[in-house]
Amino acid sequence: MQEKIRTLTDGCKKLIGGCETARALGELRARILGKNGELTALLKGLKDMPDDERPTAGKIVNEAREALEREFAAAAAALESAELKAKLDAEKIDITIDSGGGVGSLHPLTLMRRRICDFFTAQGFTVCESPEIETDYYNFEALNVPADHPAREVQDTFFITDKILLRSQTSTGQIRAMEKMRPPLKIISPGPVYRSDDPDATHTPMFHQLEGLVIDKGIAMSDLKGTLDLFAKEFFGENSRTRFRPSYFPFTEPSVEVDASSGSGWIEILGAGMVNRNVLRMSGIDPDVYSGFAFGMGLNRITNIIHAVRDARIPFENDARFLRQFG
Repeated sequence: MQEKIRTLTDGCKKLIGGCETARALGELRARILGKNGELTALLKGLKDMPDDERPTAGKIVNEAREALEREFAAAAAALESAELKAKLDAEKIDITIDSGGGVGSLHPLTLMRRRICDFFTAQGFTVCESPEIETDYYNFEALNVPADHPAREVQDTFFITDKILLRSQTSTGQIRAMEKMRPPLKIISPGPVYRSDDPDATHTPMFHQLEGLVIDKGIAMSDLKGTLDLFAKEFFGENSRTRFRPSYFPFTEPSVEVDASSGSGWIEILGAGMVNRNVLRMSGIDPDVYSGFAFGMGLNRITNIIHAVRDARIPFENDARFLRQFG
């Protein structure tokens, strides 16, 4: 038995050294150590040995199995490392290419954010930025979305802990502004937001929003309509019109989806509505004295509409051919 195992072990080690692929190594391992393998057969044969020889033989077989397992594991790691190196070498990029190239430019999303911010600041709005890592309170509860609210089901949020998360909307900045500033308020909150979406032509797990908020005495839906009409004419053409369609958002009541048209059909551009009384009350503002409107748009969506980009992933792919158009 001892001689059989030594011969089998030595022969297996030589075969392991000759394996050039992980697949070949796996096939050899199955042949030696598998359910019907050669060493396994010796182990099964122990039952036919005399009682006084069986313990010693069993120890020899097990030691041989452990030694071969280490040999197979080391060989598998070496092959994996070699295959990875070959793959990386094949994908190597020459970072010196175009080393004397031209000057870069701002990303189209950055350009659009600046342009929209300039438009609203010219209308008297103040830019208020807020943290990207937020609490559950500011991202949901203060926006009239308690823990058991069904609206949470449509926002696949990135949670860090039970109460800390990556913000899923820049409305969090509006709540912080209402807590710190007294009406009248006229602010915009731009910045990146995060949702656990699989990337496709219309979704990315990170995108940019810009939300607006106006709080004062006597603010009405007509004020919201006038503000968004001006926005549409500035960004979609002087002949653009807007229309409101009834919708639902927990933090506004009534709520609307806003479409824009330049005469050849309508396209949805943003969501809006009158600030919910509960949101005003939770932020320390008396809803019997003040009212307000809010609106929120995806900067990626506005950018893609204006520049006729049909896939939401394209601006994030760093394709120089695409970015060069905005230089």
